Amino acid sequence: MAEPRPPIPAEIAGQPLETLEGAVERLTFADPETHYAVVRLKVKGARHPVTVVGPLAGVQEGEQLHLKGTYEVHPKWGEQFKVVWWYAVLPATVAGIEKYLASGLIKGIGPELAQRLVAHFGAETLTVIDDQPERLKEVSGIGPKRIEQIRHDWQGRKEMRDVVVALQGLGVGLAHAGKIYQRYGAQALEVVTTNPYQLALDIQGLGFLTADRLAGRLNLDPLTPARLAAGLLHVLDTLASDGHVYVPEDELLDRTEELLQVDRKPLARALELQAREGRVNLPELDHGQRGVYKRTAWVAETGVAQTLGRLAATAGAAPPLHLDDLISQVQARQRLELSEEQAQAVAAALKEKVMVITGGPGTGKTTIISCILDLYQGMGARVLLMAPTGRAAKRLSETTAAAATTIHRALEFSPQTGGFKRGPAEPLKAEVVVVDETSMVDIYLMYHLLRAIPPNARLILVGDAHQLPAVGPGNVLKDLMDSGVLRVMHLTQIYRQARESLIVVNAHRINQGTFPVLPTKLGRGDFVFIEADEPEDLKRRLLDLVGREIPRHYGLDPMRDLQVITPMHRGPVGIQNLNHELQQRLNSESPPWQWGGRAFRRFDKVMQLRNNYYKEVFNGDIGQVCGYIAATGQLQVDFDGRVVTYDPGEKEEITLAYAVTVHKAQGSEFPGVLIVLSTHHYMLLQRNLLYTALTRGRRLVVLLGSKRALGMAIHNDRPVKRYTYLAPRLREALGPIKAVKMLDILPTQGHNQK
Repeated sequence: MAEPRPPIPAEIAGQPLETLEGAVERLTFADPETHYAVVRLKVKGARHPVTVVGPLAGVQEGEQLHLKGTYEVHPKWGEQFKVVWWYAVLPATVAGIEKYLASGLIKGIGPELAQRLVAHFGAETLTVIDDQPERLKEVSGIGPKRIEQIRHDWQGRKEMRDVVVALQGLGVGLAHAGKIYQRYGAQALEVVTTNPYQLALDIQGLGFLTADRLAGRLNLDPLTPARLAAGLLHVLDTLASDGHVYVPEDELLDRTEELLQVDRKPLARALELQAREGRVNLPELDHGQRGVYKRTAWVAETGVAQTLGRLAATAGAAPPLHLDDLISQVQARQRLELSEEQAQAVAAALKEKVMVITGGPGTGKTTIISCILDLYQGMGARVLLMAPTGRAAKRLSETTAAAATTIHRALEFSPQTGGFKRGPAEPLKAEVVVVDETSMVDIYLMYHLLRAIPPNARLILVGDAHQLPAVGPGNVLKDLMDSGVLRVMHLTQIYRQARESLIVVNAHRINQGTFPVLPTKLGRGDFVFIEADEPEDLKRRLLDLVGREIPRHYGLDPMRDLQVITPMHRGPVGIQNLNHELQQRLNSESPPWQWGGRAFRRFDKVMQLRNNYYKEVFNGDIGQVCGYIAATGQLQVDFDGRVVTYDPGEKEEITLAYAVTVHKAQGSEFPGVLIVLSTHHYMLLQRNLLYTALTRGRRLVVLLGSKRALGMAIHNDRPVKRYTYLAPRLREALGPIKAVKMLDILPTQGHNQK
C-alpha cells in the first residue's frame, strides 16, 4: 500500500538539514504535554540504533520515520539527532509491522494479537487488513465482531493518513494532525485553511500560538477578526489558568496587543464584538473600570453570589432548645472537652444557615465536624459530608467514622447530559451539608454545588484559609470570609496533643512568619531538616532518604506511606525527573509495560490528571498500577479497591506519582512527606506553598533543602493576586439580609437592657 508523502514546508526546505530514515526500535520517553520524545531508531547500514530527540509525540514502535534535522552532541547523553520535521510511513518488515500493530493504534489489536497476526500473514499483514479483512478469521480467536472493529478502525485510519499527510505539508505536526482529523474528519483541511483559529477553541492541547503559526504559513491577514478574537480569548484563558475569574479590560488589551503586535483600536472593537456575541461579559466594577469575563466565569461568579443570597434568606429549621445541654451531652459521648471557641463554632453550626469554620492544623476542625455530625444525627437530620478530592473525602470519613464523598460524586455526573444530575430540579437529599477543604473549591465547582443544595438546608464550609487557593479560577474561601456578610468562626487555639507535634508547631510558626525549629537527626521526632541545595546533591540525598533512611528510622513503606513533594515540574529535582528516578529505585523488579510512550510497572504509584466523570476518577486521585491487558493494550489502575481500565488513547490522563507538586498534594494527607525546597525554586518560594506542603504530613515531615530557600519562602507572604469580584457581589446579595437580621435583634436587646 503506497503511502502519500507530505511536501516539505517552505521554512524547512531552505535550511541546511540532514535526512534520516529508519524504524522506531524503542520509544524511550514521551511527554504528552510538550510533545517532546526520545526514540531509538534502527537505521539501515548503522551498527547501533540512533537516538532521535524532538517533537515526536504520537510516534509508535515499529513505525518507519523520515526525519530532517541535525546531529548534536549532548554533554551527558552523547550524539543525538535533533528533529525539526518528520513524517511516518507504514512499516514494511515483519518485526516493524508487529511493533506497529502492538502499539494500540488499531482498536481491537494489542501486543498478543499482533504477534499472532504477523505469525500467520507475515509481511502481508497490513495488506490483508486493508484489502481482505475477512481473511482475519483465519487466525484463531478472531470472530466477526472483532474483524468489523478492526476493519472500521483501519479504514478510519487510512482516511486519516491522507488528511494527516496533507496537514503535515502545511507544517502541522503528526500529533496535532491526528487530533484535528478526529475532531473534523474529512472536513479537517477546509477548517484549517479557512479559519485555523477555530482549532484553538476545539482541539485540546492545540493552543492559539500553534494556530497563529499555521495562519502565518497560510499568509492570512493578521488583522482578520478571527485572529483578534482568538488572541483575546487565548490571553483570557491563560490568565484563568493562573486563577483569575476576570481580567481588567486595560490589562487584557495590553497583553493581547503585545502578543499579536497589532494596534489597540481593532482589538477593542473585537472585544466589543465578542461581548455582543455572548462569549464574554464586560461589567463595570470598581472605579468605573470594566472587567472581562468569559461567559462561563460570569455565570459561575454571579450564580454563587445569588444562590448563597437565596440560601441565606430562606428560613431553615429552628435551632434546638437547650443548646448548651446538647453540646455538653455530645462532649460526654465523644469523651472530649471543647474549648470556648470550639463550643461557639458548634453552636453556630446549629443556628446559622451558611457559615465558615477556619483554622490551621491542630485547632480542632475535625473535632468540630464530628460534634456537628453527632448533634444533627441525634436530631434525625440528614447530613452530607463531602470534600473536593477523593483523598480528602476518605480522610474525612476516617476521622469522623461516617460516610463522606467527593463533591463530584455527590452531584452525580450524568453521561447522557454531560452535566450533573443534582441541581435545582433534583437537589441533594440533606438538611445539612458540610464541606471540608473548602480552600480547594474553585468558582465553577462551588457554583454547581450551591445550585444543588436544598433551600432549607444549612451549609457549613470548613477549611484553612492560609493554604494555597484552588487550582482552578477563584479564591472562594477567602472571598467568602472577606465579604463580611457570613458568619466566620476562626479557630486559633492549638490543643495539647497537637502542641506536642513539631509538624503542627512549625506550620503555625511558618504561617506567622517565624523561622521553624529545625532538628537535623532522623528518628528523634516528627519533623527533620536535612540541608542540601545543589540539584544533584538534593537528588542523591532524596533517593537515599526515600529508599533507605526514612524506612529504617520510621518504618514507613516508601511506596505506600511516603510522598515526595516538590514545587517544580522540570529540572533535576522536578517531578518529571524524580518520578523516573524513584520508579527505578523503588519499583524496578517488575517488568515494564510500554504504555502511552512511558514505561509503567505493576505497583507503580500513579495520579489522575483531570476529572473523568465517566470513570469516576478525579484530578489528584492517587492509585496503583495493578495490571495490563496485552491483547487490547489497556492499563489497569487500582484506586482504593476500585479497578479502573485505561485505553491506549487515554495516556494523557495518568502519570507517575512518586513525586507530586504541592497543588496536586493539596487535600491529601500522608503518613510521611519529604519536601524539596531549593533556591533553584526561587520563583515558587512562597509562604502559603510551604505551609500547604508541610501540613500534608501526618506522622513525619522531612524538609530537604537549604535554610536560605526556607527563609525566602517564609518571608514571601505576598499572595499572588487573583482577579475575583465575589466578595462585593456577596455583600450586594447578602447585605440587605444581614441588615434585616440586625433590625430584628436590636429592639430585643434594647428592651432587655432597659
